[in-house]
Amino acid sequence: MAEVEKSKLSLEAWLMIGLVVSVALSTVIIAVVSSGKTTVFSPYQNDDEYADQQLTLMRESLKDFNVANTMSTPMLVNDWQNPHRTLLVIAAPEKPFDAAEAAALHDFVTKRGGKVILAANSTNAQLVAEEFGVKYFDSPVRDDINTGRYYEVTADDGTRVSPDTRKLWSVASVTRDISTMGDEKAVPCSEDDVNQERVENCRMPVLFHRPTAIQVLDEQGESGRSIHVLAAASTSAEIDAGKGESNPTLGEGETGLIIRIDYPGQTVLDQRSLDFGGDIGEITATGSIVFVSDHSVLANHLWDQDMAEETGKMQCDSELYIQHGHMCWDTDSEGLNKGLGDTTWRGNEMYFTALINDMMEFDNEQLSATIARNTGSFNIVFDESRHVSSTLSMPFTEAMGAIVLLTSDAVLKWLIILNLFALLAIAIMVVPEKENWRHVFDLTRFRERPTKLDPSHYQRRTREAFLNKVRNFNDLTRDDFARKSPAEVMQMIREPRLVELVSSNRVYSSEELRELIPHIRRWGN
Repeated sequence: MAEVEKSKLSLEAWLMIGLVVSVALSTVIIAVVSSGKTTVFSPYQNDDEYADQQLTLMRESLKDFNVANTMSTPMLVNDWQNPHRTLLVIAAPEKPFDAAEAAALHDFVTKRGGKVILAANSTNAQLVAEEFGVKYFDSPVRDDINTGRYYEVTADDGTRVSPDTRKLWSVASVTRDISTMGDEKAVPCSEDDVNQERVENCRMPVLFHRPTAIQVLDEQGESGRSIHVLAAASTSAEIDAGKGESNPTLGEGETGLIIRIDYPGQTVLDQRSLDFGGDIGEITATGSIVFVSDHSVLANHLWDQDMAEETGKMQCDSELYIQHGHMCWDTDSEGLNKGLGDTTWRGNEMYFTALINDMMEFDNEQLSATIARNTGSFNIVFDESRHVSSTLSMPFTEAMGAIVLLTSDAVLKWLIILNLFALLAIAIMVVPEKENWRHVFDLTRFRERPTKLDPSHYQRRTREAFLNKVRNFNDLTRDDFARKSPAEVMQMIREPRLVELVSSNRVYSSEELRELIPHIRRWGN
């Protein structure tokens, strides 16, 4: 009876099945893991539970700009088009920058005329800050419970929430260092001032949620730049070092909350105005970076006045400030004068909108008026790459980041991904089937398994291996050892059982050779 041979799947088929299954499993796992992960401080998340901790209202306020996001490394910023017309917003970095990323951001500002707002309340931003001579402290700022500059908060039922002296308010300038301002620092900026960009000689209240402190370490570190401390905590404010630690004070004006550094005179290429030729050519632009000591200043619950009131943030006209006897921004000696204008806090939106407009090149006379008057010609990019991914989805995120390093074109990115799968499939198909093979050191070279050793050669190979050990132990060359007489060799060995192995013609069994091997290993030790 003829024997029916069962058909079997080839190696290539099994590998292809494995590839398809692994891709499908990876997709499902990433989808499941990502669906359960909550992302905060993102301009694209609309989750109701964390709505007050997102940046969606900020993105909505800036919709007249060309708004985009990046999920890749900040090392790419210098390859962006028109960096002098681009503002990068980095809010709440959950993982620190590396040295290469920090250097890229420094070049983006100082050599390409780029704009950056870096908002953090931890030392995750420290490497970038060091590039500009700025220090981030690793603890929040705490003010005096009686006279400190913190704001009142009420619960849903209108009752006062226990005061948190780390929830600070400050009165911030847009363009000038607060230490150089005179009487005009008491003038509140109106909405008309902001809309018409007349913000040089006025200030606005800004609310913070547990900020840390930032400080300029070396104001003369780089030439050709201007440094402005736009907002600072009170002189009495302390660094909250924690239990058992002394809380240091940094001194008057040294507990910075917002610091702006400008680098004017950058040479960039763009469409020039008619007065400067009207063609594509070189113009001068200003690179700017703003360090903010708290990422929550951009979050929905502090960005929008209505949402702030819903979450209990109180204006200066609240009775709570009078009842509990601490200062508000329109009663503090370093704050705003109610007699000079409206001191109502209208959300952090009003301040940061004015700041962003001032950082952009709208007033650059060398830039084409067609571009300068069109807000959509300017870019605001939210950095989404600083958030920590889950363990399972991180490989996918890092792989996508690596692909983005190659190109930012959407079509080319998908072509790269499909080509990678195609190359893997081709590699699988061309792997030869070998029934009997092994790899030897070099994984790219394959050798067939050698023929099994004849047992009759075991004794000769054992004897040769032992004599080589004797020669090496006595530091002899092969020629020197060959010239030694048998008696001299026996004198070197001395151990009777091993002398017999070398000198006699006795035939050893495999079992006897196995018993001798430990003696050979111990010899000479």
